[in-house]
Amino acid sequence: MTNHFLSGVSFPDFSLPLKDPVLVFSLMLFIILLAPIVLRRFRIPGIIGLIVAGVVIGPHGLNFLERNDAINLFGTVGLLYIMFLAGLELELTEFRKYRHRSLLFGVFTFFIPSLLGFPVCYYFLEYDLTASLLISSMFATHTLIAYPIVSRLGIARNEAVAIAVGGTIITDTAVLILLSVITSSANGQLDHEFWTRLAISIAAFSAIVIFLFPPMARWFFKNIEGEKTSQYIFVLAMLFLAAFLAKLAGLEPIVGAFFAGLALNRLIPHTSSLMNRIEFAGNALFIPFFLISVGMLVDLRVLLKGPQALMVAFSLTFTAIAGKWLAAFFTQQVFRYQPEQRQLIFGLSNAHAAATLAVILIGYNLKILDENVLNGTIILILITCLVASFVTEGAGRKIALEESAKKQDITDTAEKLLVSISNPATIETMMDIAIMMKEPGSSQPISALAIVQDDNEAHEKVALSNKMLERAIAHASATDTKVQVLTRVDLNVASGISRAIKEMMITTVIIGWSERTLTAGMIFGTMLENLLNYTWRMIMVCHVQMPLNLIKRLVMVVPANAEFEQGFQLWVFKILNFARQAGATVKVFSPPKTCDSIQSLSAQTSVAVQTEVFTDLEDFQKLVNQVKADDLLVAISARKGTLSHERSLDDIPGNLSKHFHRNSFIIIYPEQNPVNTENVYTTQEPHFIL
Repeated sequence: MTNHFLSGVSFPDFSLPLKDPVLVFSLMLFIILLAPIVLRRFRIPGIIGLIVAGVVIGPHGLNFLERNDAINLFGTVGLLYIMFLAGLELELTEFRKYRHRSLLFGVFTFFIPSLLGFPVCYYFLEYDLTASLLISSMFATHTLIAYPIVSRLGIARNEAVAIAVGGTIITDTAVLILLSVITSSANGQLDHEFWTRLAISIAAFSAIVIFLFPPMARWFFKNIEGEKTSQYIFVLAMLFLAAFLAKLAGLEPIVGAFFAGLALNRLIPHTSSLMNRIEFAGNALFIPFFLISVGMLVDLRVLLKGPQALMVAFSLTFTAIAGKWLAAFFTQQVFRYQPEQRQLIFGLSNAHAAATLAVILIGYNLKILDENVLNGTIILILITCLVASFVTEGAGRKIALEESAKKQDITDTAEKLLVSISNPATIETMMDIAIMMKEPGSSQPISALAIVQDDNEAHEKVALSNKMLERAIAHASATDTKVQVLTRVDLNVASGISRAIKEMMITTVIIGWSERTLTAGMIFGTMLENLLNYTWRMIMVCHVQMPLNLIKRLVMVVPANAEFEQGFQLWVFKILNFARQAGATVKVFSPPKTCDSIQSLSAQTSVAVQTEVFTDLEDFQKLVNQVKADDLLVAISARKGTLSHERSLDDIPGNLSKHFHRNSFIIIYPEQNPVNTENVYTTQEPHFIL
């Protein structure tokens, strides 16, 4: 009976290497889970654990797994993911600002290792001219194996990282073009037609990705706003389309992946739920697969194949590390970087993997290179990846601590944001505004508040409010943002918000502009006036008509003397941080002295700020032609009786409702010093209009 029952069951094949897909995938997932955890106890970067695990389970180790098409597929996706994330996380303003430095580092990291490696190969190892040129070009390549470390430490936007990433694209592109030239020369195809075809294909690829991808993504995000899964699939499709187009153009797919990241950079804010999904999928699955696949290439037995193999492996490894260190050293000397920045550049640019292996394998298949070079390159890959991980981890931690100390200097007090929730249709937008304005690295949760008027229906309204707050928590959790929910039963909205501000020590309040009303008098009735009278903390009234990631520019209108108010620095940094997250520029209209004060603060950030003198707030209509459909208008107002208040500020809500009702805008009432405002504001019962 038992035998008959078991006869219909198929058991997995446990012979090595493992073939059963379920068993293979399970083994890979347990390695991805356990290797970093185990090595972290010994203060060894998790990346090294994945590479070493690949060595152990690979065909040259215990032979648990073979490097088959499935492993190659996931490994290729992981490599493309690394380059794509590098493009997405770049601070584009900083990248443009330091593009010449990236270019110079690219020149250094291409020529110094190549010039150092050629005599080693030609004179010391005694390879012929073609083989020496090919091997020396291999020294110039590098792979951003250690990039996940800087991403995890939160320093991906550091200038040194931007330069290292830019240099990676420059040197790898140059090497791969040189590889194409060498192989064409070896095959006798190096003619005028080759150069023409290469130039046209590269130009066509660049034009498609740079000029067509952004409008395509903008249209998609605008029309498929709420479908998060579809947005993620769209981004992946753009990534692999760009990689394929790069391959058609005669370049490596990693170049296309990086360009795709640059093209979509400003459309995917760093704190958005979409960015969180992209990073999660890459860091949890695809990138670890790539690191394990790199380890599976390593064959430590080549060191036992005689003194010649050992000498070649040592010479290649030493030359590769020395060349990259010298390139980082000269970059540091030219631009006067700190030693930690030099180490960070060296760590990011030292690892040799994908492009290096591609160069050597092509040379080996063409019989230009022998087995000693192939085996020596495998050892080079292992050692340089280990060195890159250790160096990047050490330097990255020091830089992260320094940047954290600088951020604490900019904002002396801990920020606490409160979002007033009442309209189910705007919950996600209101939370996104708070998340994008939140200081990066702040551990303070965002408070989501629902106010219920104390009447006979209060019990039912509390239940509905709790459901809305659950939506706020779910949306914020997609960005790993902590949310603290509050429900208050009070006689009116303004009183409930003001009580929460005092209890929670809130610094910034974000409320919504009602879309149910049509006139400024109805919209800005007694609720806002009473709230301004109850609290002197900063209040932001938000009216957003488009997805935040599609905002190209912030247009700010600032009154005279705003720089003398207590909350001046707070709202300036909040707006600049919002612009940085959205990848938007800033245009400021204000009196000359106020413009200078804003420019002085903006110099501490990477946001591009333009200023234009504007003193007549009464003629608000002049700005109609200045504000475009994809702009966010930010109007700075003031409470009555304060330093920056003037009569025309009271008309801002009406002007916005009249001239900009189809635009997105925010009205900011900065934190101000209390003044005697007796009889200035009405004290009658406010209406629930949020």
